[in-house]
Amino acid sequence: MSARPEAGLVREASRQIAAGGSAGLVEICLMHPLDVVKTRFQIQRCATDPNSYKSLGDSFRMIFQTERLFGFYKGILPPILAETPKRAVKFFTFEQYKKLLGYVSLSPALTFAIAGLGSGLTEAIIVNPFEVVKVGLQANRNTFAEQPSTVGYARQIIKKEGWGLQGLNKGLTATLGRHGVFNMVYFGFYYNVKNMIPVNKDPTLEFLRKFGIGLLSGTIASVINIPFDVAKSRIQGPQPVPGEIKYRTCFKTMATVYQEEGILALYKGLLPKILRLGPGGAVMLLVYEYTYSWLQEN
Repeated sequence: MSARPEAGLVREASRQIAAGGSAGLVEICLMHPLDVVKTRFQIQRCATDPNSYKSLGDSFRMIFQTERLFGFYKGILPPILAETPKRAVKFFTFEQYKKLLGYVSLSPALTFAIAGLGSGLTEAIIVNPFEVVKVGLQANRNTFAEQPSTVGYARQIIKKEGWGLQGLNKGLTATLGRHGVFNMVYFGFYYNVKNMIPVNKDPTLEFLRKFGIGLLSGTIASVINIPFDVAKSRIQGPQPVPGEIKYRTCFKTMATVYQEEGILALYKGLLPKILRLGPGGAVMLLVYEYTYSWLQEN
């Protein structure tokens, strides 16, 4: 008799993992070009650099002219390999933390936010090595054919710097900050606002209601967490002077960027990030919810 509840829990977890993985795969395939542009903006240090991009349009034009169409998909393999399990972890752990927090007397608003924070921290630990490889490949301005393969570049990092916090796991604190803060705001805002706005009986209007809340969730979370994102890109990307490590820890990197380049430098790449994670955040939540419902029915 005890096997039945266990089988139900396994089925429930499988649905959450499958729906979360599907959400991640769809989002990364649609939005990766904006991630490449965001990273390029974040690692450029001054406007006088002849290779620096002057605007969002200029970055798209220059990448297409010098690196062609595949330039927008540089570093896509690490997120594809990581995104399916990463988003599966994101949504699955959010549901598990939410369930655990049900045993504590917290308000629903706080429960969603803390469960989001927990899911973000868990996700960051899993995804960080993939992020190190992705950022390195995205920073490379050679043509797609001339750049190293994903596996080749990962081997290069391991051989030169190892697996630790100076190698394949560098920038871990910044990644923890980026994902923890993002998920806390993203899930906290989405589920709290969704519960406040009544469900619409019309399927199209209901889709638009969810999409609008998801879009706002992704946008607000992006604005709040971007200083961590900039610090992460600086730590994981190429250093200003080869062989000399300037950016080491998360908060020290933020302080250095602020002192040398001003407060706005901590918001570099915000526009492509919002353009990616605003609609991308909405797409993820909708794909997750609709896939989960379909799996429940079938």
